[in-house]
This record gives sequence, C-alpha cells and structure tokens, in this order.
Amino acid sequence: QLQLVESGGGSVQPGGSLRLSCAASGFPLAYIAIGWFRQAPGKEREAVSCIDSRGAITNLANSVKGRFTISRDNANNTVSLQMNSLRPEATANYYCAAALPGLTCPEAQRSYGYWGQGTQVTVSS
Repeated sequence: QLQLVESGGGSVQPGGSLRLSCAASGFPLAYIAIGWFRQAPGKEREAVSCIDSRGAITNLANSVKGRFTISRDNANNTVSLQMNSLRPEATANYYCAAALPGLTCPEAQRSYGYWGQGTQVTVSS
C-alpha cells in the first residue's frame, strides 16, 4: 500500500525559504500525480500545487506562483515543494497526496486517495 511521508517543515521568518519533501513507499510514484495541500488553523484545506506523473504538468495556486516550485524525482520516489519568499499567511500544515490512478492533477480533493500526515510550516517574525 502506498504511504506518503512529508518532511522539511519548520519555522522561518517572512521572506525565508523551506523545501518540503514527500517520500513514498509501497508503490512507485512514477505513475501517480502528486499534489501539495495546506490547512491553516480555522480554515479549509486548500490546494497549493500539483505535478503529473512525468513532471510535464505542474500547477500552482495563484497565491504562490512565482515563489513556490514543485518538482519530482521518480528514481528516488520523492516530490518536493520549494517555497521561497514565504509570507505569514503560508503558515499551515502541509500535506502531500497521491491522485487516484489515471488522474492528472484533479481539482477535487476527493480524487486523491492517499495522504501523508503533514508537516507544519510556520512563518513568523
């Protein structure tokens, strides 16, 4: 069974950077689109970014375009989210999730069948 584990979260000052990683086990990521989501306290979970199985298609939320980059290393079964110029509003728990087979970066969160436990990102001065 596919398992996802996020890492790389932490506390940074505004303007700082973090690189989140999503490591998979139990199934090769090369066949699956992976999304990053985040949930801030008191808010609904929202999509941040997604990358298709080959890395040819990447999506980014408007709020992070130009600052966040998603990439994948299928050989090492990992997907990364590079976050630059972080703002306080980026404070949230970040999750990676695997899309259901055959789907390419679906919008609906219910179309993601496997989720990691999350990694906390705090942006504060």
